[in-house]
Amino acid sequence: MLDASAPIASFGAHVPLVVSQRGHTTENVHYGSIAVVDAQGTLLHCAGDPSFVTFTRSALKAFQALPFLLDDGPRHFGLTTQETALLTASHSGEAAHVEVVDGLLSKAGQTVARLRCGCHVPYVYEATGRAPPADARFDARHHNCSGKHAGFLAYCALHGLPTESYLDHGHPLQQRIRQEVAGLLGLQPDALATGTDGCSAPNLALPLAQLARLWAMVVSGHGDARTDACFEQMFNVMTRHPDMVSGTDRPDLHFSRAGRGDWVAKAGADGVQTFGIRSRGLGIAIKIADGHAQARYVAAVEVLRTLGLADPDDPHLARYARIPLHNIAGLHVGELRPVFALRAVAS
Repeated sequence: MLDASAPIASFGAHVPLVVSQRGHTTENVHYGSIAVVDAQGTLLHCAGDPSFVTFTRSALKAFQALPFLLDDGPRHFGLTTQETALLTASHSGEAAHVEVVDGLLSKAGQTVARLRCGCHVPYVYEATGRAPPADARFDARHHNCSGKHAGFLAYCALHGLPTESYLDHGHPLQQRIRQEVAGLLGLQPDALATGTDGCSAPNLALPLAQLARLWAMVVSGHGDARTDACFEQMFNVMTRHPDMVSGTDRPDLHFSRAGRGDWVAKAGADGVQTFGIRSRGLGIAIKIADGHAQARYVAAVEVLRTLGLADPDDPHLARYARIPLHNIAGLHVGELRPVFALRAVAS
């Protein structure tokens, strides 16, 4: 439990990354940290505190799917590349996503009733500015994490494990995930802090640079043939089907398309954004300290621009380079803009 009397500085040496301005006056400052590393964990660029420990949230999904891939689950159940991509997704709950979740569950002999992720209004409505139809009915398949959960159930079916307890921290699947992630980073499983995510699945907290390193491994490899084959599979399905990993008019879809097959992009709740950059062998992890969703996208474009990876005028990225602020009447009243300088770390 956090000590409420502890100074804020003890929770990380964050720096201002993004500000919101109303007119020409700064109204809000969004602090945070950034780490850019290679697959060996060498810190190459940073801002703020790259050692800050943060929950990985949905940026962990590809690694939560790793045990299933290592055990050849997609081939065993005959999953399509779309179904495999959905294992890593924070999807929008569109009809295409629900159809793929149905296919994944059916092939694993599972049902929607066994999904324990809960239900929320699909993200597609917020992303597109549309309201759900008055007669719309949603279930767990529409939850953005339902692909991950369907993959959890498929792993249980593959190994004959109980499904009713698949989200328990002590379940063999959740223990395996923790072991695999710790092993990738050269840590003991007990060294990883754990919590419970919004979808009720166990989640891991990592230093920001270690989270970035995981994504560098996806694009550069770990050195183990089986693991690297799984990372290659992840990279291929995520870059081939970014619409499955994200959804219509969602930032990760735009980021992935801007990468033109060279990047994987994966956001997590509460201000987390990650990238794996194949051509440079880089992993990037961003954390906005106050969890502001849009600030992470502004910071992400600035990181990509600074590293020479992207032109912020690219149509897929321009909407996030500076995000305009509008009031309820539609008037343009300000903007979110980056204010940090990414620091190169001396070798």
